[in-house]
Amino acid sequence: MSVTKSDPTFAAMIEDVAAYYGSRLAEHGTTARGVDWNGAESQTLRFDQFEKLLPDAGSVSINDVGCGYGALFDYLSSRRTALDYCGTDISAAMIEAARERLAGRDDARFVIGSRPDGLADYGLASGIFNVRLRNSDAAWHDYLVATLDMICETSRKGFAFNCLTSYSDAEHMKAHLYYADPCAVFDLCKRRYSRQVALLHDYGLYEFTILVRREA
Repeated sequence: MSVTKSDPTFAAMIEDVAAYYGSRLAEHGTTARGVDWNGAESQTLRFDQFEKLLPDAGSVSINDVGCGYGALFDYLSSRRTALDYCGTDISAAMIEAARERLAGRDDARFVIGSRPDGLADYGLASGIFNVRLRNSDAAWHDYLVATLDMICETSRKGFAFNCLTSYSDAEHMKAHLYYADPCAVFDLCKRRYSRQVALLHDYGLYEFTILVRREA
């Protein structure tokens, strides 16, 4: 299933989330807090988990779904000499900020929307499943599955994403955020996308990362 703004099932949900992130950007600018993270250190730690999916060397193409202002591009381009990157975000304000900040880079482009406009070797999605706002767990789970289907469809070799964990301390959990069951999400990916799936839940944050390697 493809997830787009024209899909009536998810259109209102996507618009609400886009407005939420637009307000965060307006308040905090092109910083980790501007994409609703606590700080740059934890943001980099999340990117470290994604890099475990990627080959050690050689050219690689990336679809960054929910790219924000392009922080993941900064991370990857500082470590790789051959990178073809496309960032996609539902927030027009985020895309405008990314284009302005990274103007002149011929190895990065940014597209407004919820679906990449082409295939890439790997799809990466950081934080896009965290903010559910007024939506129920059931509705947000449907959105998560539909979005993962889309990321799988647009990724040749594999994809990775993160979620807040249901193992978070109850007193710190917030009503507008979505906390996924890591075991259930692992099982979903294992049964639906590939036999080659890794669950990373050991890097010190109240979240987990899933790595999915597509089978030839």
